[in-house]
Amino acid sequence: MDIATQPAADPSAQTADCYNVYMKGCPARLVFDRLADKWSLLIVKILRAQPRRFNQLRREIEGISQKALSQTLQKLERDGLVDRHAFPTVPVTVEYSLTELGRTLAEIIDPLASWAEVHIEDVLRAQCRYDARRVSA
Repeated sequence: MDIATQPAADPSAQTADCYNVYMKGCPARLVFDRLADKWSLLIVKILRAQPRRFNQLRREIEGISQKALSQTLQKLERDGLVDRHAFPTVPVTVEYSLTELGRTLAEIIDPLASWAEVHIEDVLRAQCRYDARRVSA
């Protein structure tokens, strides 16, 4: 069985050195899919500080819809990055927190977010230069 057809339920069948994200069927590309999603990165970054309830997350992440937040939390939970804990209250209170695996991801998101904040003006200037060249061409 090759990497592309290996069941997701048996990750122990492969070791890390068997994966290569440049190969078409590499399941490690799933992580790239998650990292390419801005909502996932923002949720993980916020949860690094402390657990949050759904509506707290929604208030803190401006622009995220209820549907996008719900779907992203489900994906992060499925990936083992976020824990969902329901408290027996009326109505039910649900809190989200990072798992140990999620905390390892949060550690690398912080430098990425810092880089984006520090270099956004450079990126915006580059975009303006590029756009000006395209218009005049």
